Amino acid sequence: MDGFAAVDFEFARQVLQRGIAALFVIAFLSTLNQFRPLLGERGLLPAPELLDWARSSKRGRRLLRPTVFRHVRYTDGRLVALCAGGIVVGAALVAGIPQLAPPWVPMLCFLALWLGYMSITSIGQTFYGFGWEMLLLEAGFLAAFLGSDDQPPPTVVIVLFWWLVFRLEFGAGMIKIRGGREWRHLTALMYHHETQPMPGPLSRQAHLLPRWFHRGEVIGNHFAQLVVPWFLFAPLLGLFVPGPMPAIVGAVAAVIVIATQTWLVVTGNFAWLNWMTIVLAFSAIGVPGVGAEPRAAASDVPWTVDGIPLYWAVVTGAVGVLFLVLSWWPLQNLFARRQLMNAAFNRWQLANAYGAFGTVTKERIEIVVEGTMDEDPDAATWREYSFKGKPGDVRRVPRQFAPYHLRLDWLMWFLPLGRSLEDWFSAFLVRLLEADAPTLGLLADDPFDGQRPRWVRAVSYRYRFSTREEFRTSRARWVRDRRRPVMGPVALRR
Repeated sequence: MDGFAAVDFEFARQVLQRGIAALFVIAFLSTLNQFRPLLGERGLLPAPELLDWARSSKRGRRLLRPTVFRHVRYTDGRLVALCAGGIVVGAALVAGIPQLAPPWVPMLCFLALWLGYMSITSIGQTFYGFGWEMLLLEAGFLAAFLGSDDQPPPTVVIVLFWWLVFRLEFGAGMIKIRGGREWRHLTALMYHHETQPMPGPLSRQAHLLPRWFHRGEVIGNHFAQLVVPWFLFAPLLGLFVPGPMPAIVGAVAAVIVIATQTWLVVTGNFAWLNWMTIVLAFSAIGVPGVGAEPRAAASDVPWTVDGIPLYWAVVTGAVGVLFLVLSWWPLQNLFARRQLMNAAFNRWQLANAYGAFGTVTKERIEIVVEGTMDEDPDAATWREYSFKGKPGDVRRVPRQFAPYHLRLDWLMWFLPLGRSLEDWFSAFLVRLLEADAPTLGLLADDPFDGQRPRWVRAVSYRYRFSTREEFRTSRARWVRDRRRPVMGPVALRR
């Protein structure tokens, strides 16, 4: 590092800008495909109703986060236009086109992604109530100030990315230490691969690894999340200590974070959480010599500070001061006895608190939705609706969907953990009875080929991965047993 300029972090900037933009593209694509049946004009939780409440209620106006739909009436068509615009802008950033212009051009592009996606999450209700939504927003805001290709990245912004990774990793580690005793007893990973929200194609193989390996996974997790994040800041010592060692220490810390997150990518489906963490960790990897020629040219230009235009140094410095002020609340939270998980302390969702899986469920309960064409539900033949990601057919190999986010499947995992069924689930059953095409499009298979079933119901099952011996006999990857009816049978009034 060279004062205001992170001269060795051009490679890190390229990964950050293009990686974050790519994840915005995936987020907008996920919204384009799923928002309308979930939250659109005829969605399970219609966003227009939320907006009407916010406009007519003082409390609603106070609670509703910033969204363009506060000022522009929501329609499904405008939602499509917003997503299409986000995909185009994000794709341009992935290609590196705005980065060829002055730094204010990529800044405006990333801020457009940030504000556009915030407009969606603010009205997304429970379907957008995930920590990686605010993580994407905060990362997008910071990426806006990384600058252009003809100048070095600002040191203050690179350091803010380290601070983001620190909050993300250390916050998750503290949540686990303060959470379920399975993390302290080193048994959490004996259950997690089987009971996680959406297993991947290799989750069963990971679950069947020896118990000593799972204990090692927990120890490795604690080391990666509680110890390693502190060393991400080691390159700052390069401002005072000569030699390559500070940069090497920071890079090694980043590689450890990347390695542990890659293991989570391989063994599960957590939308873009792990992918984003990998991208962000590259912020601590300095590669000397990359982009040296543009920096040398920029240093000869008047009104520059270490190769950075003076006005841009002022702008990025102001962003640093802003985050210094906003970081007081998440810093307190990291060391609070009642630590908040995935919490925003301001309306703009900057300098947030992160964390996940403070406790691990010990058994997997799945809500299976069934329908029948028969008139008598007590003597009916019931057929299952198949979801894209969540377990259903015991012989089906779980698929890899991440970083794409299957929102309905994730909410189905949370259903058995609640005390009562949520309103959106009742609306979902009604849509199935209506054979609503957009809703059926969220599923992997409609057993009735677009016809209306007479009855639908929900039944809970306990699932567990089959052992190697059971798999050789049955070729089934899951073993399940019926537990109890959850809802129904229900039918539409005639």
